Amino acid sequence: MPRLPCSAEKGGSDKPSCGAFTSARRAGRATSSRRPRQLVLAVFAAALLALSGEDAGAAPPGYELNDGHFHLTNYVQEGTDIHDFLEIMGTRVWRVALFGIPLQQQWSHRVSGDVAPTYYLDADSDLYYYSFTDAYIATEYLSLSERERERFDPMITGFNPADMYAADHIRRVLETFPGVFSGIGEFTVHKEFVSAKIAGDVPSLSDPAIDRIFDFAAEVGLVVILHNDIHMPFAEPSEAHVQFHRIKQLFARHPKTVIIWAHTGLGRVIQPVGGHVAMLEEILDDPDLDHVHFDISWNEMAKYAVSSPAAVELTAGMIEGHPDRFLFGTDEVAPQNQHSYLKINELYGPLWNALTAETKAKVRIGNYERLFDEANRKVRAWEAANVRRDPNRRGDTEKEKLR
Repeated sequence: MPRLPCSAEKGGSDKPSCGAFTSARRAGRATSSRRPRQLVLAVFAAALLALSGEDAGAAPPGYELNDGHFHLTNYVQEGTDIHDFLEIMGTRVWRVALFGIPLQQQWSHRVSGDVAPTYYLDADSDLYYYSFTDAYIATEYLSLSERERERFDPMITGFNPADMYAADHIRRVLETFPGVFSGIGEFTVHKEFVSAKIAGDVPSLSDPAIDRIFDFAAEVGLVVILHNDIHMPFAEPSEAHVQFHRIKQLFARHPKTVIIWAHTGLGRVIQPVGGHVAMLEEILDDPDLDHVHFDISWNEMAKYAVSSPAAVELTAGMIEGHPDRFLFGTDEVAPQNQHSYLKINELYGPLWNALTAETKAKVRIGNYERLFDEANRKVRAWEAANVRRDPNRRGDTEKEKLR
């Protein structure tokens, strides 16, 4: 297999360095003769952990948050070095669902000249799927020490959800990087301004390709983080439920898939419409949809939730009625400091004050740990049963270890 670039050195995001990644490679090569025994012991340890009910990834005392929605890189695949990001997390954020962005913004000189776009709103040129993001995220993760890896749950994003081969891409990533990934997403089906810019077919909630992705996620135990707007931009009242009914049908078709609906379906111009909370509660109250969860990530989502005392009361009431179904996330992209990274936590201050201590702890820490700890157990078990270990492949021994 072609050699992949190593992670960036701490303090610079452009120059590759092999550091800890090379160490893992050497360790894997030196201990290849012990792999079968280690694999058996690892699987046995996982079984004991499940029986004991202990959570290896539980936040130590003093940590405030787990982040269920974070982009290490931006729309031109540049971002924060993962070692620097650990410092940004500091002693406030314990674990993070780690992903890049599956789309690359094209720089067309014909369209924007010498102005290089870094965001999807910066130019009219196309977006296209960038599958190398998964290898990059895996490489960044593997550059960390074993203890540091406990703080991240990497996600697979580099697939086209309109492609029937998307599920095969996800399987291939798991086979190439066993022991690394916990889920898939955030990936997008319908998103304001973005979907229309993507080159090629437009994804659809009724596409069999989406069903293949969700079926495979259920088979493996992968958490799915999905972005899909709850209605169309600037929708008329009569159109407000069109996307909602279609996404409910998708959720109902996949009762064994653990799903997190990002931002409760809201966006930059996809604002709450009349009955927004009622739509969400239609899912929350349906026992056949108890596999569907919601993250409250993104500053735009936070602005809606705390826009008035009435909005805070309505949001808090919904969460209190279903405290196990919501997760905090930042949806930050390549932050440079802790202040900008955790700005959303401050925005949510009125909501935190309106929640009971027990519910707040679940939303900010506990629900993340429950969903991702279970995903890690299932995915590692699936890999043990389905992924053939190659004694010559870099770092297999490290990847086999359960976090």
